[in-house]
Amino acid sequence: MKAAILAVISIGTCILSPASQWLMSEAHAQELDWQKVDETLGRKPAVSDDVHRYGFPRTDLAVTLDGVAVKPALALGGWIAFKPAHGGAMVMGDLVLLETEITPVMTKMVASGLEITAVHNHLLRATPATFYMHVTGHGDPIKLAAAIHDALAESKTPLTLPAPAGPPPVVDLDTAKLDQIMGVNGQANGGVDQYNVKRRDPITQEGMPLAPVGAMGVANGINFRPTGGGKAAITGDFVLTGDEVNPVIVALREHGIEVTALHSHMLDEQPRLFFMPFWANDDAVRLAEGLRAALDKTASTKS
Repeated sequence: MKAAILAVISIGTCILSPASQWLMSEAHAQELDWQKVDETLGRKPAVSDDVHRYGFPRTDLAVTLDGVAVKPALALGGWIAFKPAHGGAMVMGDLVLLETEITPVMTKMVASGLEITAVHNHLLRATPATFYMHVTGHGDPIKLAAAIHDALAESKTPLTLPAPAGPPPVVDLDTAKLDQIMGVNGQANGGVDQYNVKRRDPITQEGMPLAPVGAMGVANGINFRPTGGGKAAITGDFVLTGDEVNPVIVALREHGIEVTALHSHMLDEQPRLFFMPFWANDDAVRLAEGLRAALDKTASTKS
């Protein structure tokens, strides 16, 4: 049995076979060297329960859309999340890339044994255009981190984080009113008011719960970026089952919110999910009411 397990682990690859993942001791997951993962990726994670999530914001890009400067926290916040699994780690992520960076990064990812699960747009009319690459893998988290680092080196994604430049910008919106409408409390991040609205149904991949849902990228993500005079630019992702897609489209369009894409992020999640980015720049309260109307068409939580 030991020889069989060793036979499926090839030198230099990041991905372990499903059989070896299950046979490896679950206790080993508690002994993962997270400090080494931190060092390999060149940053500290946000830790939620057993998930270590590393941010890769595209602070190097100056993206504009309809005259609005797109802050990294609004729509350019790439990330990679590690969750202990089957004696090693599951990794999932969403990387923000320019068009010319997609093929070099993908080539490096695939050569390292990582899997690509989606490549798509998020915004329309943005300059420069940005794309979003979803990746997954299983195995030794240090090897996975090295593979991700080496693949991102094929892009201009900053691999070291600059020191904070003064206090964070103020979110100049009536956030208490927005919280009331959205039904959850937002969090300020880089001048953006961010909301994670959970679905009521559990979400799994390969039989493993994708939890916490915010850290694993399967919560409805909604961002407000103040644009002056009580207005905000909004974008994010609705997380939808198939029967929810068109009711949400109708609700968003009835409230003047543009649907900018419809796509998958994963390949074998349960239930099958679809992700719907959106965009508008208008009165923040009115937009929040439209977003809440769309959320009410979904199996989403509300305080």
